[in-house]
Order: sequence, then C-alpha cells, then structure tokens
Amino acid sequence: MPRSISDLSPLNQLAYDELYQRSILESVSRTFALTIPLLPPNLEKVVGNTYLLCRIIDTIEDAACINAQKKQDLSALFIQTVLGHENPEIFVQECRIALINHPNHDEKDLIENIPRVLRVLQSCDEGQRHAVAKCVQVMSEGMSYFHIRQNQAGLENLNEFEKYCYVVAGVVGEMLTTVFALHSPAFAKNIAGKESLAIAFGQALQMTNILKDSPEDQLRGVSWKPKDIQQTDLLIIAHQKLEDSLRYIRCIPKSEPGIRRFCFLAFGLAVLTLKQIAQRQQFQEGSEVKLSRAQVSRFYLFTKFAVRSNWVMELFFRLQARSLKA
Repeated sequence: MPRSISDLSPLNQLAYDELYQRSILESVSRTFALTIPLLPPNLEKVVGNTYLLCRIIDTIEDAACINAQKKQDLSALFIQTVLGHENPEIFVQECRIALINHPNHDEKDLIENIPRVLRVLQSCDEGQRHAVAKCVQVMSEGMSYFHIRQNQAGLENLNEFEKYCYVVAGVVGEMLTTVFALHSPAFAKNIAGKESLAIAFGQALQMTNILKDSPEDQLRGVSWKPKDIQQTDLLIIAHQKLEDSLRYIRCIPKSEPGIRRFCFLAFGLAVLTLKQIAQRQQFQEGSEVKLSRAQVSRFYLFTKFAVRSNWVMELFFRLQARSLKA
C-alpha cells in the first residue's frame, strides 16, 4: 500500500485527484454538484474542473480580508499558475498568508489542493485545456479590472454591468460552447454564427446571482448593479438574456440529453429565482428568494422529460417568466 498519494502511479494519482475534484465540488456548490454530473463523462471532468478554477477566482474577489491591490496580485499569479508558468505551490503559499482570516474553509481547502485540480486539467484534451485557460485568463483579468471599482453605489452604467456579467459568466458560456462543439459536431453546426447566444446564457445566470445576492453584497459595501437603473428594468434585461439562452439550449441536439439537461436545469433555476424576485420586489436577505430544496428537486425531475421537447421548454419559460416583463 502506498505511503502517500505521491507514492501512487500517475494513473492512480489521477484517479485520486478526480475523486477529490468531485468531492470538493459538492462542498463548494450544491447547484453545480447537481448539474455537472448530468454531462457526458469527458465533459463532466473538464466542466467540473473549470468551475473549481473559477471558484478560486471568485474566492479572491469576494475575500473581505484582502485589499484590491493584493487581489490583483493574486489574480495575476493565478493566471500564470494555470498557464503553467508558475509553480502552484507558490500560489498556495501566497493565498495561505492572504486568506488566513477567510471564513470559508472549503474554499481554502480548494486552494490548498490546486496542484491536484491542475493535474486533472492536464489530463483533459488539448482543445479543452485551451478553452479552460482562455476562460480563466479572461475572467481573472476582467475581475482585476473591477477590483478597484467595487463600491456600494454600484457600477457606472449598463455597459459596465454587461461587461462585468461577461467577464464573470459570459466567458464561461463561451468555454462551454467550445467544449460542447468539440464533443458534438451536430452542436458545432447548429451554433455556428450564433455564438453570441452563449454569452447571453452566461450573463443571464450572473444577472440572477447579482439580483439574488444584492442584500448581502450591500452589507459588505459592494453593489454589482448599475447605478440609477431600477430593478424592474434589470428584470426586463434579464428576460431578454433568458430568451437568447433558450435559443442557445435549442441548438443542442436532442441526441445529447445530458448537455441539454445541464443547460436547461441552470436556465430553469434562474427563471424560477427571478420570478420570486419579481413577485417579492423588496427583500432583505437572499435567502428570502432562494429556491427551496423541494422546488429544486421538482424542477430537476421535470427536466428529465422537458428536454426532449423544445415546445415544453418554451412553454415553461413563457409561463414562469411572465412576471419579469410586468
């Protein structure tokens, strides 16, 4: 029996690394731990890996215990680490010092194990690795741009808001499109010339998070909503993004039910969350509009047959999203 993981053969070590990736995913995100396993195995690995890398970027951004300059320094170091230009242990050590007072132990555990996450990334196909590296670089550099723009009043205008939603999530939509197209020639054909729908898909999900989390963001002195734009107007914009998101999902062939469910589940949970926000209008905590486990479970079961029919998905959206335009 090997004395430690380092004593394992590369193949066995990778198996342990992939096991860690799946287990930490459950710890840092209940939602993505539910949706990512719906994907085909080769996509589950790379998408799960990308989520964890993006979660590290998000951890740095949200850490109240470090200043904007340190956040930018860590983000730049993280990019070089993912690109293979820096030893991961250097990034781990820098974060260990900077995040000593960070309260989320699962996020700190993820950072401590970044060498394992990167070994899983290296086991992915070349095209997948390139897509992930591009996503991480755009997101890290984009968030660094916004580190020094964090304030309680909000972003300057709608263009800044759209840009923020792009660097945080629209770029993830682009990454998903690349790896989906590598996996499915039929999807690659369907999405050709419509790649902007992928950005809207990511942005719609991020707009949902921004609206849901706005009370907690305000408590820590931050707002990611644009100044002087009412929430009702933001809901209308989100509805437009969701319409494009549904068009995106319809580009996924019915012969790929796992990919369709992965996307439709995220889409539908966003629709239902925004519906609750629209109906409540004013709320003091994100938990007031957060979907219950029962609501999530019911929709999860609904997606099993809904993704077989574009008509059913369209009907769900029309019925559940009406309040967003009111």
